[in-house]
Order: sequence, then C-alpha cells, then structure tokens
Amino acid sequence: MAGKKDDAKTTAELIELDRRHVWHPFTQMSEWTRFEPLIIERGKGNYLFDTEGRRYLDGTSSLWVTVHGHGRPEINRAIKAQLDRVAHSTLLGLGNVPSIELAERLVDIVPGGLTRVFYSDNGSTAVEVALKIAFQYWSQTGKPEKRRFVAFTGAYHGDTFGSMSVGEIDVFVDKYRPLLFKTFRAPYPYCYRCPLDKTHPECSLACLDELEKVLAEGHEEIAACVMEPLVQGAAGMVTSPPGFLRGVRELTEKYGVLLVADEVATGFGRTGRMFACEHEDVAPDILCLAKGITGGYMPLAATLTTEEIYEAFLGRYDELKSFFHGHTYTGNPLACAAALASLEIFERERTIEGLGPRIDLFGQGLEELGGLAHVGEARWRGLMAGVELVADKATKERFPSRERVAHRVCMEARDRGLIIRNIGDTIIIVPPLSVTEGEIRDILRILRASIENVTAKGPV
Repeated sequence: MAGKKDDAKTTAELIELDRRHVWHPFTQMSEWTRFEPLIIERGKGNYLFDTEGRRYLDGTSSLWVTVHGHGRPEINRAIKAQLDRVAHSTLLGLGNVPSIELAERLVDIVPGGLTRVFYSDNGSTAVEVALKIAFQYWSQTGKPEKRRFVAFTGAYHGDTFGSMSVGEIDVFVDKYRPLLFKTFRAPYPYCYRCPLDKTHPECSLACLDELEKVLAEGHEEIAACVMEPLVQGAAGMVTSPPGFLRGVRELTEKYGVLLVADEVATGFGRTGRMFACEHEDVAPDILCLAKGITGGYMPLAATLTTEEIYEAFLGRYDELKSFFHGHTYTGNPLACAAALASLEIFERERTIEGLGPRIDLFGQGLEELGGLAHVGEARWRGLMAGVELVADKATKERFPSRERVAHRVCMEARDRGLIIRNIGDTIIIVPPLSVTEGEIRDILRILRASIENVTAKGPV
C-alpha cells in the first residue's frame, strides 16, 4: 500500500477483518467471503481509490449521495469549523445554529408552500416521519378514519417497517410482510413493461385512471398518497412519462388526500432540476429529503410540511397533540453545516444551470447503448439512468437470475476502473453532478465494452 504507515493494516489484513466482523447490507455474506472485496481508502473529485492505490470512477455517487465530488474543500472546511464549535447538541428542548440556518435555506428552495422542517437521519426515517405526520394530521383535524395510504407498484421508500409497508419490491419486503400494514396500490407507469399491458402514449396515461379508481373508492380512509416523483430508483430507474406527476397531484387534490413526495433519491439536482417536482410545477403537502442533502458527506434527512399541517399539531400540552417522534442525532450540527456548504456550492457555481450539456451527452450515449443486442431499454432523467438487460430483445425475456448477467457487467466495469451497481437485470448509473464530459464518455465507453464482453461470453 503506497505510503503505508507502520501501524496501518495491509489490504489482506483488512479483508480478513472485514470477513470476520462486518455484515454488509443487501449482500449474501456466504458469497461475499468467497471473493476478494474492494476496500476503498479515499476519494478525490469524482474518483475513489482502493487500499492498493487503484483509481475508480464513482459511477454511483457512492449510492446516489455524492453531489459535488469527493473531498470538496468548502464542505471540508465547514465541517471542521463547526467541529471547533460543537459536534452535536440535541434539538429536544434546544436549538442549534446550523439546523436553524439550514431550515431557512431549505424552505427558500423547495416547492412553494412548504414552511416547516423536521429533521431525521436517512431516507427511510424521512418517510416514516411523513407517514406518522399524515396519520396524526387527519386524526387531529376530525377525520381519524383517514389512516391508510396509497402507493405505487415498484415503489421503494426504505427499509423500516412503515417505509416497507408503502414499498412493494418483493425481494425487499416479502419476508417481513406479516409485520407490515396494508396499503392501497396503484400502477406506476413502467412503460417498458407496462403493468396494464398498454403502450405509451396511446394509453393516454391509463395508470392515472387506475389511481383515480382507488382514490374514488377509498379516499375517505386514505391519509396520503406516497410517490417517487419522475424516477423510481430501486425499481430500476423507471421514469414516468410527462404529465403523470402532475396528474397524481391533481387527483390527490380532487379527493382530499395528502401527497407525500419522496425525493430522497431525486432531490438536489439528480433529475436536472433542484427537485423533481419542479419539472411539472408540483408542490406536495409533504416532502422527504435525504441522500444528497449534505453533498454526500454525512447522514441527514428532512421532512418538510405545509403550515396547515404543522398547525394541526399545536395546542395545550395536556391535549397531547405534539408530534411524539425524534432521533438522537436530529439536526446534527456537523451534518447541517455540510448541507449549508453544499447549498452554497449549488448557488455559487450555478450547478443546476450548468448541467444541460452533460445531461444531453449522457442521454445521447445511453440512447446509443439502447442499440446493443441485449439492452432492452436504456432510460434516464437528468443524471440518473438504468440500463435494463434482456436475454431476448424482441420478447423482452429476462436472463435467468442464476446467470447474474448485470452483476457480471458491473464486475467487468470495475476491472476497467468504473464502479457501478445493478438492481436485478438493470445496471444503475448515477454519477456526481460534478462529472465532466470526458468522464461521462469514459462511463459510457466502459459500460458498452463491459456489456458486450459479458453477453458475448454467454452463461457461466
């Protein structure tokens, strides 16, 4: 290991300790121990470096969180400066400076009407907070029967019990279904594999008709509709066609149901606007944020609500209308300082305004990938993309899961210096917003070569 200190562990020692003690998320550990893992030691710009000094383009933004690249001096300085003041102070009965300043900034930039900020730790907790707020809001405004939720096919909102209840992806929730509450379900427009067996645009967004049926029949007991606007990330970067998000907003308003927009993945520039809801001029009743909120530096989440919702929780102490929810590190000053520094970079560098040419280049390259024999569909919105691999392009037949074709493509790409991940048969690419045009070309070149090489080999 280059520059190894006398007391630093070797890569082999780290791997052995990892195998002995670390339980990795979403990982079959019996398989993990059979292969040599990649151990990341540091990051710089849009690259990660392993303990052997090898460099990799971070094509997943370290699970969709890194915004301005690794090691941004401005964010580093902000965290260090805050560390010299106080690392943590609870928001239970106290305030702290960075959390107040960040709340003001968030209210300034989110869709109009959202005025109150409740902090938590991650995307899943942001959604849990939203569900509890929606439930309690109706209970305290004279409609306690409104206690259920409507969500969408293919949804993923996190791994805690409430967020799993409004999620759907079987591999994530099936084992826990006896512990989950029942949710109304409406079809999300996964147009490549339409759940209604229709074709867009001839379908005229028939999925909205199905949602309206659910709302018309059940609105008196539905507290909120929970959705991932524009892009369902864990479903395989499934992108909704124009008008769907706006249509959902109009239907929830028509039937008196709150709209919860889960922008954990899509927020902070990923879709080409600061928030996905902006693309269709939608203002939700509740907005969930996390992932990129700190620029990819520290865990932090926020759930924002309207003033009307907030006021339903006001009253005398003995009325017990308070929102009885909280986290130890709610509004952590270090995380809020990082988030403020990230927002300053957005503003100073006009990050969103400068994305257009790179998004165009990204989309053009993905469109070309769609011509490969085993690419069923390459879909994207902004700098979020999914490349779905198929065994047969004409029939859309999937590869047998045991062949793990998309996973093998990701491993091939890693050997070529690119870190990406797959979800089932879909390869996920979410580079940092700081990615350069040259790096986009590298991503696309490596991805093409990896797909061609793996699919040419056939089953293993």
